Amino acid sequence: MDHVDRKIIAELRTNGRASYAELGRTVGLSASSVHERVGKLEAAGVITGYHAVVDARAVGLGVTALVGIQPTDTASDDDVAVALGELDEVESCYAVAGDEAFVVKVRVGTVDDLELALGRLRRIDGVARTHTTVVLSTRFEGRPNNTSLGRPAGDARGGVAS
Repeated sequence: MDHVDRKIIAELRTNGRASYAELGRTVGLSASSVHERVGKLEAAGVITGYHAVVDARAVGLGVTALVGIQPTDTASDDDVAVALGELDEVESCYAVAGDEAFVVKVRVGTVDDLELALGRLRRIDGVARTHTTVVLSTRFEGRPNNTSLGRPAGDARGGVAS
């Protein structure tokens, strides 16, 4: 992956609907060259998909909570993660260091729905305790972090490492 691929990725993270012609103008290549590069990035698993960013409130998911999950001493992290993935309310799941093994993002319609979701989560075999933080407002979310995409690996300055 070279600096042009990194620029293409950065542009797609900002606008996943950009045409190959638009991407080409941005990175200085023809649309067909960009198409070929994007295809290679997809085939290599660098680009794993495209999705729509949706306003959660607009689709009835007005309550967001971050839930830390402390497993039992005998729990299998893999089994707990699979069970968490089966709950529709769990949008994201992160394995973390510290007292908790996981932090999950839960989105539901109401506080009553949150209470029900937490009950289902706590009944998962291997979950000892949870710690819930209700999100009051979201300042930003899902922001593309393109700070390192334009740089070669290992170069924090953005130039070629010497």
